[in-house]
Amino acid sequence: MTTRRDFMKSVPAAGAAFAVAGKIALDDSPAYAQATSVPPDGHFHPKGKAPSEHTLKILAEARDALPFSDTRDFEENARGLIAEMPEDTIMADAGNIAWDMASFRFFDEDKDWPSIHPSLQRISQLNQNYGLYEVIPGIYQVRGFDLSQMTMVRGKTGWIVFDTLISLETARAAWNLFQEHVGEGLPVTAVIHSHSHGDHWGGVRGVVDEADVRAGKVEIIVPRDFMEHTISENVYAGNAMNRRLSYQYGQQLPISPFGFAGQGLGHRVSFGVPGLITPTKVVEEDIEYLEVDGVRMVFQNTPNTEAPSEMNTYIPEMKALWMAENVNATLHNIYTLRGAPVRDALRWSKYISRALHLFGTEADVLFASHHWPRWGSDRVQEVLRAQRDLYAHMNNQCLHLANQGVTINQIHNVYELPESLQQKWYCRGYHGTPRHNSRGVVQRFLGFWDANPATLVPPSPEASAPLYVEMMGGSDAILAKGQELHDAGNYLLAVEILNKLFLAENDNQPARDLLADCYEQLGYQDENPGLRNSYLAGAYELRSGISDAPIASTSSPDVIRAMSTELFLNFLGIRMDSRKAEGMRFTINLITPDNGEKFLIEMENATLTNVEGFLADAPDLTLVINRSDLERTMGGEVTLDDQIAGGTATVEGDVSVLAQLASTMVDFDPLFEILPGTATAHEIKQANAYEAVPGAAIPE
Repeated sequence: MTTRRDFMKSVPAAGAAFAVAGKIALDDSPAYAQATSVPPDGHFHPKGKAPSEHTLKILAEARDALPFSDTRDFEENARGLIAEMPEDTIMADAGNIAWDMASFRFFDEDKDWPSIHPSLQRISQLNQNYGLYEVIPGIYQVRGFDLSQMTMVRGKTGWIVFDTLISLETARAAWNLFQEHVGEGLPVTAVIHSHSHGDHWGGVRGVVDEADVRAGKVEIIVPRDFMEHTISENVYAGNAMNRRLSYQYGQQLPISPFGFAGQGLGHRVSFGVPGLITPTKVVEEDIEYLEVDGVRMVFQNTPNTEAPSEMNTYIPEMKALWMAENVNATLHNIYTLRGAPVRDALRWSKYISRALHLFGTEADVLFASHHWPRWGSDRVQEVLRAQRDLYAHMNNQCLHLANQGVTINQIHNVYELPESLQQKWYCRGYHGTPRHNSRGVVQRFLGFWDANPATLVPPSPEASAPLYVEMMGGSDAILAKGQELHDAGNYLLAVEILNKLFLAENDNQPARDLLADCYEQLGYQDENPGLRNSYLAGAYELRSGISDAPIASTSSPDVIRAMSTELFLNFLGIRMDSRKAEGMRFTINLITPDNGEKFLIEMENATLTNVEGFLADAPDLTLVINRSDLERTMGGEVTLDDQIAGGTATVEGDVSVLAQLASTMVDFDPLFEILPGTATAHEIKQANAYEAVPGAAIPE
């Protein structure tokens, strides 16, 4: 039998110890000299470095190993162009730039950028499509206006819109371009949101008026559990998720060959206003047949694949298969770096297989919410089969290895996709990677522990770091060895020891600079935008501190209104600092007459809980407020105290318990430190005690 030891033989090892002789003065260290060198032309940071000879070698080897002779994607991407978007910028209603294609024009240059992985450069060049395209007669896409694409399907009386981008401003601009060339002035008669991530529904108010939805003129069709997951996924850990997303999506990085170079799924997230309109139709069945504005459609619910709520759609008369975000021109995330429950790779594969055999053998075109369509039965089936196998192989072989003793801390160095899948461009890692997805598969089935008792209750990294520094001979020795590893191109090993020094001495400037230099080279080397962005964001914050550059809007009134009362109360339990609640004990009955809800809220054991449908017989306080009025407090428009004073909320009992509860609420810092010592002075938005402050609508 093959053993775990056999599997691990080929994995690079750091060695038992680093032997370093002598001491060096920090002022004269190579790390310090390198950190103060002149940056290359075009680099946005004064401490920035050019790609090293080791990085250039890795990128050259990648260029030689990848199938650049296969140009079908470029041919398919260009097919059907009707009109390019004439303006490079789309302005937000607030006055800022919502979308800026001009900043990506360096990808139009005929050159290989030495600071960008050639495969990443290739997908970013493909994402330069910026205009209106015909998929087939009756189906059109506007591409390049946001992270996602917007699709229009001709109905009997108007247009059916599939997915509406992130912001109303970019969606409106896409709709206007479409109407100028194809739309014939016909209205939107239905909107189909393929799934619960924000880049697929946030622009809905840019294409429809809510009054028309309420009047029955426009249908909004969604998969089952859409509203629950649309809101809940970014509430409980929303602040942390958005901070992590700033790394994954490179939101603090300047757009540059040395910085942010595209997001793979599309160029980036727009900076406009997200909106949400309550759906009128929920697709509940696994397979459901509907007629939408005279067009027969078959919906396939695919929960817990790319999103917890998602569906594919087949249009039989057009032989057109919409695969939502379940099949795009990339390997997607099983584990997403921003943080989310790990996805079920095997379930994902089986839903693709089911779509293949239900629809794919008949379909003449495959299109989706990112990238470009695929035409012809053979091509459609080729892509579906490879994507099916991509997720099945990852699930099955990672578990195969885990069942032979390979752990979560080793799997990413052992697992490999088969060469046949690696040579397919649409299976490359532009969103997920085999490295972090393989760890996600193991996490899903076995959790974080690698079964070594030494790792059961590990010390916090910053607590153990000083011991590591001491045992490695001190900061000078680590800096010297780190520089040696850096100069040899062993950046991951250099990071391993420099990170210990940084955590122990985060004010050690030479250590920060050398660690940043290593992160930068790792960023240049990576094909995956999320990993590249994360490395480069770490380098940026080590060099300059946390930027206060604009990040995605934290929420919108629509999202607040869509939060269930239970979700809001659960979130208050998370905002509450239990250390401030020691000794508190009370019960509150909450009644919202306009929607008939009632909740029992209890504070005990420094824990805030709630249960729907129950009331205490002898509560400390009864609060009666219409849900519509409560939403004004949830949105930060008016305080609960003002609602009580104004009579829109009534109380009976000890009203002081509201002040007690309010005193425990904490405002989360959206720019909290990831790397110690990088915080800069910034203002934290002070929320009202009972304001809901979920994270931004998550794009994916």
